Amino acid sequence: MKLARSAAVATAAVATVVAALLGSLSTTMASAIPGPNMAPDSNAAGPNAAPGSAVDGGQPAAQPLRAHARRAGLPVGTAVDMAALEADAAYRDTVAAEFNSVTAENVMKWQLVEPVRGQLDFAAADELVRFAEEHGQQVYGHTLLWHNQLPTWLTNGVADGSITPDELRQLLRQHIVDQVTHFRGKVVAWDVVNEVIDDDANLRDTLWLRQLGPGYIADAFRWAHEADPKVKLYLNDYNIEGLNAKSDAYHELATRLLRERVPVDGIGIQGHLGVQFGFSNTVIENLRRFDELGLETSITEADVRMPLPVDTAKLQAQARGFLTLLEGCLLTPGCKRFTVWGFTDRYSWVPGFFTGQGAATIMDERFQPKPAYEAIRNDLMLAGPPHHGR
Repeated sequence: MKLARSAAVATAAVATVVAALLGSLSTTMASAIPGPNMAPDSNAAGPNAAPGSAVDGGQPAAQPLRAHARRAGLPVGTAVDMAALEADAAYRDTVAAEFNSVTAENVMKWQLVEPVRGQLDFAAADELVRFAEEHGQQVYGHTLLWHNQLPTWLTNGVADGSITPDELRQLLRQHIVDQVTHFRGKVVAWDVVNEVIDDDANLRDTLWLRQLGPGYIADAFRWAHEADPKVKLYLNDYNIEGLNAKSDAYHELATRLLRERVPVDGIGIQGHLGVQFGFSNTVIENLRRFDELGLETSITEADVRMPLPVDTAKLQAQARGFLTLLEGCLLTPGCKRFTVWGFTDRYSWVPGFFTGQGAATIMDERFQPKPAYEAIRNDLMLAGPPHHGR
């Protein structure tokens, strides 16, 4: 009875917080979302200025996301396109100004780290780490093991039988140890195993499962922990934001791994959403059940795409989608970070993958903040301080 009463009180408390937060937010979002006949904010930065920098007329802009994130105690990050970081000054300035956490969009994936067997190339990933150190940012590692973006020499070798299962296991171990050791002390967390459960809530049919059996998941975590006992180690996947069969499968997998004393530290909730599909109303409950297992959670790849063309209603819906994820994180004690998968439509992956869809990020192609950006900033202002993680 005491347990049931405590649960009811906790649930009521969370509901009260959510209601207050959403009530306050409705006013701030309404002012942040322009109507169809409204001009852009007269204080908006120009196309080559970061949103948190000085604007035309010398007046200071509102504080950047990272300032509010720091006060709220929740790192806010972005995936980084290294080609854009090198070539586009506005992109580079915005990454530095707005975010206090960065994730390698591609340059830590096996395909790029070891394009030729036995020849490791960490140059681009090292450059991201240097950039992060210069700008006081955390680095989140993505990803050690995935079924996509593997080196051709590896996939061809498995396909033609020249790489045996025993050899594949040793290659995987060496890859994980080499990469985690190289970035030891420089990366706060790793997506160790990425997208291992399919959309039917079963272990995904990949070359790893076919060649090595399901034990490869536990092996990957153990090898990563041996290489760096201090770094946090995550499972990571999409479509597990709310309560559903796939997130149930991850809860079962995490429970089993913990029972077997596998060093799993967290669950990464990717958060690739679309305005046309609506948004889960069980994000908080889902995150909190992983919290109750003693695991961290993080929103690792948030974006909210829409059918093109863009209009005001879709932008407003997009803002709600981002806030569904952010508020779930803010209301979960063990949620450690909120990361968007790219912040500008200029470099978004979405149009190349989803025909007729796009505009998935918090800034447009000219780096102008969208309603989603303003809503995230306002939510962080309302939330902090502090957001207490474990």
